[in-house]
Amino acid sequence: MKTILKVENLKKTFILSKKQMKIAKTKEKKKIAVNGISFEAYEGEIFGLLGPNGAGKTTTLRMISTLIKPDEGDAIVDGSSIVNNPGEVRGKIGFLTSELKLEDFFTPNYLFDFFSDLHGVNPQVRNKRKESLFKRFGIDEFKEVKIQDLSTGMKQKVSLVISLVHDPNIIIFDEPTNGLDILTAKVVTDFLLELRALGKSVIVSTHIFSLVEKICDRIGIIIDGKMICCDTLENVMNGDTMENRFFEIYERNGGRIDA
Repeated sequence: MKTILKVENLKKTFILSKKQMKIAKTKEKKKIAVNGISFEAYEGEIFGLLGPNGAGKTTTLRMISTLIKPDEGDAIVDGSSIVNNPGEVRGKIGFLTSELKLEDFFTPNYLFDFFSDLHGVNPQVRNKRKESLFKRFGIDEFKEVKIQDLSTGMKQKVSLVISLVHDPNIIIFDEPTNGLDILTAKVVTDFLLELRALGKSVIVSTHIFSLVEKICDRIGIIIDGKMICCDTLENVMNGDTMENRFFEIYERNGGRIDA
């Protein structure tokens, strides 16, 4: 299998504000969010990063997507370095996060065209792609409705299709079903499987065990900023449920589950 993403010893430390220190109940002024994470993802697979909130999943994906720079390490995305060639990386990936805030005043139709232009997509190709994606996600009847007037689920759908305007071969989704109703979550989940069937490489972060079991080929478990294990889904589950295996691995590596 072709390695499409090679992450090498990524590390990221953040300076905490007094408020953040109080919330975290710590006197430490720095937090190591990602601590030497390495893994590989292959062409045509869905690779999942699994871990609790605050484990470092989002920070890892933000570094891979060139939104923030690593303090140490690198990641090679289809031959391009996130450190040395971030512009090339951005052209090869689509990145979706639940924290992506679309401008309330604009419409899905306008935003799709705007981001297509940013990526240099030919207008004829853009229109054909927009028609297909808007129909696939039921955005057609809302295409001229301002973002501020859309439901949470519809905003997520619009964010998803905008991340795919340039038809990238590598798609990175941070918590793709987080906060969605069950119907919208199924639409998104089914689409991830379709992307894999088309030969796309998909990287997702999640804390939802059922999603991992349904879509992932391989997974990496992140705890406290470190990659604890990385293997095929079958090997990690080892005949048990993903939930049972996760907590077994979590407790074995010093994690505590408070009642």
